[in-house]
Amino acid sequence: MTAESRSIRPRRVISRHAPSRASTVVPMSSPGVTPLDLPDAPPELADARVKAWHEAVTIPTYVPDEPSAYPAFLEARVYQGSSGKVYPLPMTERIAEEPVDVAWDAVHLENEWVRLMVLPELGGRIHVGRDKVRDYDFFYRNDVIKPALVGLAGPWVSGGVELNWPQHHRPATYLPVTTTIEHDEATGAVTLWCSDHDPLLRMKGMHGVRLHPDKAVVELVVRLHNRTELPQTFLWWANVAAEVHEEYQSFFPPDVHYVADHANRATVSFPAASGPYYGVDYPARVDAEHPDADRLDWYRNIRVPTSYMVLETAGEFFGGYDHRAGAGFVHWADRHVSPGKKQWTWGTEPFGRAWDRNLSDSGAPYVELMAGVYTNNQPDFTWLAPGETRTFSQVWYPIGGIGPAQAATLDAAARMEGSSEGVRVAVAVTSPQAGALVELARNGETVWSTTADLDPATPLLTTADVEAEGLTLTVRAADGSPLLRLAPAEAGEAEVPPPAHEPPPPADVASADELYVIGTHLEQYRHATRSPEDWWGEALRRDPGDARCNRAMGERRYRAGAYEEAETFLRAGLARERSLNLNPRDGEAHHLLGLVLLRLDRPDEAREWLARAAWDGHWAPAALTRLAVLDLAAGQDAAAVERLERVLADRK
Repeated sequence: MTAESRSIRPRRVISRHAPSRASTVVPMSSPGVTPLDLPDAPPELADARVKAWHEAVTIPTYVPDEPSAYPAFLEARVYQGSSGKVYPLPMTERIAEEPVDVAWDAVHLENEWVRLMVLPELGGRIHVGRDKVRDYDFFYRNDVIKPALVGLAGPWVSGGVELNWPQHHRPATYLPVTTTIEHDEATGAVTLWCSDHDPLLRMKGMHGVRLHPDKAVVELVVRLHNRTELPQTFLWWANVAAEVHEEYQSFFPPDVHYVADHANRATVSFPAASGPYYGVDYPARVDAEHPDADRLDWYRNIRVPTSYMVLETAGEFFGGYDHRAGAGFVHWADRHVSPGKKQWTWGTEPFGRAWDRNLSDSGAPYVELMAGVYTNNQPDFTWLAPGETRTFSQVWYPIGGIGPAQAATLDAAARMEGSSEGVRVAVAVTSPQAGALVELARNGETVWSTTADLDPATPLLTTADVEAEGLTLTVRAADGSPLLRLAPAEAGEAEVPPPAHEPPPPADVASADELYVIGTHLEQYRHATRSPEDWWGEALRRDPGDARCNRAMGERRYRAGAYEEAETFLRAGLARERSLNLNPRDGEAHHLLGLVLLRLDRPDEAREWLARAAWDGHWAPAALTRLAVLDLAAGQDAAAVERLERVLADRK
């Protein structure tokens, strides 16, 4: 493999516009909004099957003011359902009211089917995703950079694909990333790596935007690394925007029968809402002129800013389809890693349309079709252990002509529906498939089949003269390997689950075990206004030796820099854990006490506790790494190398 690294150069302001304040907001179809001009690939890349190059792009930009010089100690700020604390990040409080032309550093990737543009100075977001076959932007292309004060630390822009971690909206969404272009000489794939450090918790995140030479697929490869000595919480969601209108439809797998709000505060049936949701009585809006006004998958029906998150599905895909353009996109990922599937929009009422205008000079409305890992809801967080790295990937690909997909894999997407002439069969593929076999079967017996030469520009669109009832559609490559299977939808609908409930106050919780679990939930989800210490403290009031709550309180005090208090809690918990067994199953408290003693400048004591923590395989990497640091500080280089080699050997 070969790689080319690139540091971010300062942005260049080229010229200043002087429109009136009113002229900065224009209708969506206004000729005053200039489409973003994408440069052609350099001549030296003419023969490359996947092209990747740096070339600045000039974009009208509403520049944020300099951040406030005063720290924002927003300890109880609620943001996206979790804590909105931003320190030590500075807060930006104003955005310019008039645009200037700015030359933004941009990385362009292109193959036969797809054109991408990534902006490293805006968190490495994918700003353009274009279907070259249909000359269609399957991701919303915002032709201006017009931030609003929506982000965690202020500026946030709409459009494209924003990669959010370790919380939403990403702390570094308006900060630069370091880029490296990597060429895989064996496969011909090209990956643009974007790397940054989380400015709040010091973790490291990387996402690689990858194009393959023979696929109409945008692959995103992600690496998340906890470089700290403590467990850290995180969420990861790809925020994918699609420009919409009255004929734009989102689609989820057919087995999705209900969706939920943030933190499951409300639930409703899907795609037809059986009752009110977000204050809108959707069934009451159905009439002869609007027979589908209760359908939540059509943008035109969503009145107010609304989230819809899938709670249960066996499907591994979802996406959006523009019926007016006959084009759209599919997202696909392993559901065991990436179960999160969400739709969100500002809505069609004046409030939502005002926000559309606030974020783009075209006033273009959009939906966000978001994909999350290790969770199906927001603001759910999961854990990264000290030194742990998580890796995963997911893909998007454009589709055309087939309508909203009813089944999709990494290789193909399909739809079938009955008509007066038979069954309409539509199949799109992500790579050339000469001699693909498409079959319809009923009760295991083939009733119709055809072969076709398919590729990303040539879907199969045909009608089979058979009855529609009980059919299964299968697509196979010419060598017989399966590409896709679409089975009949199961009859009936699942019962809509009730919304989540708040935990009771500490005094009303029956057991210490429940108190510990509630406190851990509040800590894991970064609750903005409720402290887990209230629940753990109640458990310790009932039982001062409770090992788990003492460990939890000790960690909280360590994070807060109250090291003497942390030591007291940890020693109390360890006294219980070690009362019968000096080698308990979990070494976390030993590791924490070692860290506390280091902060208290008692390294010899710290060594003993860290060494005991290393007896636990889960905590051995963190403990051995910290011991190696102590060895290096003491000039014991050989001992440090030996410990680190043990860590690396255990991870192979």
